[in-house]
Amino acid sequence: MFIISYKHIFFSLSTLFVVAAIGSIAYFGLRPGIDFAGGSVTEVRYTDTRPETSVLVTSLETAGFTGAVVRDIGNNAVSVRTTHVTDEDEHSKLEKALSLNGSVSYEETNFSFVGPVVGQELRQKAWIAIMAVIVAIILFIAFAFRQVSKPVSSWVYGGVAIVALIHDVIVPTGAFAAMGALFPGYELDVLFVTALLSILGFSIHDTIVIFDRVRENLKRDNREHTGKSFAETVALSLKETMTRSINTSLTVLIVIAALYFFGGAATKPFAFTLFVGIIAGTYSSVFLAAPLLVTINDMQERKMTTKKR
Repeated sequence: MFIISYKHIFFSLSTLFVVAAIGSIAYFGLRPGIDFAGGSVTEVRYTDTRPETSVLVTSLETAGFTGAVVRDIGNNAVSVRTTHVTDEDEHSKLEKALSLNGSVSYEETNFSFVGPVVGQELRQKAWIAIMAVIVAIILFIAFAFRQVSKPVSSWVYGGVAIVALIHDVIVPTGAFAAMGALFPGYELDVLFVTALLSILGFSIHDTIVIFDRVRENLKRDNREHTGKSFAETVALSLKETMTRSINTSLTVLIVIAALYFFGGAATKPFAFTLFVGIIAGTYSSVFLAAPLLVTINDMQERKMTTKKR
């Protein structure tokens, strides 16, 4: 099959995507939201005409609230996210900025404060959640494929799946960092972590479907003594599952695209991360994980041949 025959091309593309994503993260950085850095969220509803978002942002920056994120939440209301409001004096300055120095009137409908201690706790729990998912995936795949130890061990399936997952996390994170340099709403928050965990779940599901077909075809080859090479078996498995993988991903992407273009501003970063992550996940399952199994098997065979010599 084309994918297996030209696997080194797809490995190179994956490496290029990952390097570009890491470069994006290093250059642009990831701006923590109030969930992680601490800060406040203020929601206000204007009595008359709501000022333009750009006017409010300028007023906030003039008052010293640099980096404040203003989002339209409908019904003549806006949500203001900032890391600067930590006491009553700052809150008064914020109120004055939102009223454009008293020229417009509004009603404050909600104000919530997240301290830096809570932010640090959320950050730690986010990393713990991601690491726990990765460890659980390795153990599950190793257990599920324990009866298929040849020509590659069950732990290899788990290791390859994790390599694909790392690819699927780094690529959307790099894209998110680049978007964060262009749009102020792209901040690290709980929704971003939720998107990454969703990507992990979707990607590993797609990868396991392919691996499961490889396992079934290996069992059949052993029963029927077909004499197929491992590369041929993996290629056949990819051919049998490719249409399903692509169609499933396209269906999900259509829904996410609708969420991005027709949903609220608050969900755009979440939808964008999911969109990029699912594309990366589908690519890694088909063009990275399965060919990597063949590459590892080839390396093992060459090593055994060398030892016999």
